Amino acid sequence: MEESVRPLTTEEPVAHLDLPPAPASPSPSPSPRRATGSDRTPSTAWEGRYRAWVIASDLAATVVVILASAVIIDGLAFDHLHALGTALAVMIALPANRAWHQQLLGEGAEEFRRLGRGLVAAAVLVALGGLLFGALDVQPWVFVVVPVIAALAFPQRYVLRRVLHHRRRRGRCLLPVMAAGDPGTVGDLIARTKLESHVGWRVEAVCTGDGSAGAAGNGEVGGVPVVGRLGELADHVRRGGYRVVAVTADQYWTPKRLQQLAWDLEGTKAELVVAPVLMEVAGPRLNVSGVFGMPLLRVTAPKFTGGRRFVKAVVDRVVSAALLLALSPLLLLIALAIKLGGRGPAIYRQRRVGRDGDTFTMLKFRTMVRDADKVRSKLVQANEGAGPLFKMRKDPRVTRVGSVLRRYSLDELPQLFNVLSGHMSLVGPRPPLPEETESYERDARRRLLVKPGVTGLWQVSGRSDLSWAESIRLDLRYVEDWSLALDVVILWKTVRAVIGGAGAY
Repeated sequence: MEESVRPLTTEEPVAHLDLPPAPASPSPSPSPRRATGSDRTPSTAWEGRYRAWVIASDLAATVVVILASAVIIDGLAFDHLHALGTALAVMIALPANRAWHQQLLGEGAEEFRRLGRGLVAAAVLVALGGLLFGALDVQPWVFVVVPVIAALAFPQRYVLRRVLHHRRRRGRCLLPVMAAGDPGTVGDLIARTKLESHVGWRVEAVCTGDGSAGAAGNGEVGGVPVVGRLGELADHVRRGGYRVVAVTADQYWTPKRLQQLAWDLEGTKAELVVAPVLMEVAGPRLNVSGVFGMPLLRVTAPKFTGGRRFVKAVVDRVVSAALLLALSPLLLLIALAIKLGGRGPAIYRQRRVGRDGDTFTMLKFRTMVRDADKVRSKLVQANEGAGPLFKMRKDPRVTRVGSVLRRYSLDELPQLFNVLSGHMSLVGPRPPLPEETESYERDARRRLLVKPGVTGLWQVSGRSDLSWAESIRLDLRYVEDWSLALDVVILWKTVRAVIGGAGAY
């Protein structure tokens, strides 16, 4: 999500949807795109407008917070030096940390990471300025004003991103993409762009090794026309106005040919993207470096211990304790509703598998009738779950109160006690049943390298509507590419997923 080699998927996954086709356009068919009469690729107008909105929102948040803080802190005779210095620090730190960089806006957690890094740098600049100019009373501006700016800027960025993603789901604000490579790998790329429209790519033309669609034989790959050979790629890009050139695996691509392609695309605004073979590895584990004049893609091993994991463990316990305290009245009301709704305990206890295969007792609010597990054998034929999971959209064992709790995931709240005890994390893979793990293959067992979570990528990407393979893929992506920023994004998205109730049954 933040690496220089742009990934095919982002750390900010959304619910997988069957996207509607883009609205009809009065212009000619874009495949191949019309000639521009120029060797320069035209800019997409919406990009500049969106970036302007992002910058304006950040500056507006800065100005409003600084003016309000100046009046509150210093009264009517506020100190202009503090206000101007803080504003100047923000305006220097954000662009210096590439918080307004075009390619980062609208996708992935890196946009928010850069914004946070820029505001931290601004606070440091204010503190250093106070020491330099002898203004030792800048503490409120460092520890209050800048954090308040962040509290306003982050939600504004999120709202703008939601507007952009909504437009992309409707087929607007998309970057025209030329894909080049083997028909199989290109087809996978096309499927991903359709499934995850928030990335903002729309593959409009394809080049293959021999200019054909391979075994399909109909001149199209994934519904996208093949317009030429790989050797003709640069000419098609110059004529067609594509903003992204996505190169996928093919035996045609040698280091020399890729270098020549990069040279041929100079002078255009087309972004050259080379998809690595490691499709599911992204984020902080990928780094590109030059060794002996060769670009090398370095893939670091995932870290399951260390300082960041310690911070995650501390945050888990502190946040779970705070949530349990704040939600205690709601927990009592839910327990009372379950008891009044029928016989049986309010809390359901079930053995689950945690980190390194250790089992623990997971707590949930009871949503089914008593002895529901004994009835399960009679419902096997109606199973709608993926893989070894047992799920039914209309499970007759679910009580009336339980259906409401499941709809909004309120039955999961007692798992905060599991987080507090250290058996679970706020964010992580789905906690499996012991019988599920018995059928795990080698890749699925990697889910057990970290603590299971109350929420995770599976929670914000469709929950029970996901296939077994997709569920495994999302959990492995989290295990391999975990970061604190990704946890924050998932927690933020969980609120929206729970309110929407998609895939909850």
